[in-house]
Amino acid sequence: MSEVQFGRLVALVRRRCGDVQRGRPWWLPLEDRVLLVATYWRTNLTLRQVAPLLGISKSAADRVLDHLAPLLAISPARRPRKDTVLIVDGTLVPTRDRTIAASGRNYRYSTNLQVVIDANSRLVVAVGIPLPGTRNDCRAFTESGVDRACRGAPVLADGGYQGTATLMPHRKPRGHKQLSRQQEAENAVHRRARAHVEHAFSRLKNWKILRDCSLRGAGVHQAMLGIARLHNLALTR
Repeated sequence: MSEVQFGRLVALVRRRCGDVQRGRPWWLPLEDRVLLVATYWRTNLTLRQVAPLLGISKSAADRVLDHLAPLLAISPARRPRKDTVLIVDGTLVPTRDRTIAASGRNYRYSTNLQVVIDANSRLVVAVGIPLPGTRNDCRAFTESGVDRACRGAPVLADGGYQGTATLMPHRKPRGHKQLSRQQEAENAVHRRARAHVEHAFSRLKNWKILRDCSLRGAGVHQAMLGIARLHNLALTR
C-alpha cells in the first residue's frame, strides 16, 4: 500500500469518527492506530507482540483493535449497475472460535466465509457472516446474507451452488458421455471469468490473520471486512 493509499484509509476512518475521543484520550495518533490494526492483521502476531512496537500496552492495543476494526470494514453493497457481473465463492478461514467453526476433513476447525467480487474491477463487493466450515456453499449463499448483495445482477459460481439463482458451468446430463462443443466453450469462458475470485482469495490470504485467526465472536468477520477494504484500496489508484 502506497503512502497516498494509506492517507486515504486514515481519512476514511476519520470521517467515520475514528478520531473522536470518548473517555480516556488515545495515546497514539490516528495514523499509528490504523497502522497497528493493519500490522496485526498482516503479521498475525499477538497483540502482546505488536503493542511494544508502538510503545503501548497490550490492553491499549486491545482497545484500539475493538474501536477501529469495525470502522475499516467495506461499505454495504449498493444496488449493482445493469452491466455488473458478480462472482461468488466460499473460502475456509481456520479459527480457534469453535462457536462459529466446524472440523473439516483435515481435522482443522474452520469457518466458511462467502465472498462476492465484481468480475470487472475485481473489487470485493460483500462478505457473508461466518458459518461453520462444513456448511455447503448452496446453503451458505443464502444463510450468510450475500444473496441480498447479488440481487439484480448475474452471478457466476461453481457447481457447488446447486439450487441457487447463480450461473454455473454445464454438467454432463445422465446418459451422455460428453458435453457439446458449445457447452465446452461456454464452460471455458466461465472458468476464465471465475478465476478472478480465486486470485482475490490469494491476495486476501496474504494477510496472515486469515490463515489462523485467534479472534473470537465477531472478530473473524470484522477482520475479513477490513482486509477486503484494504484489498480494494490496493487495487484502486
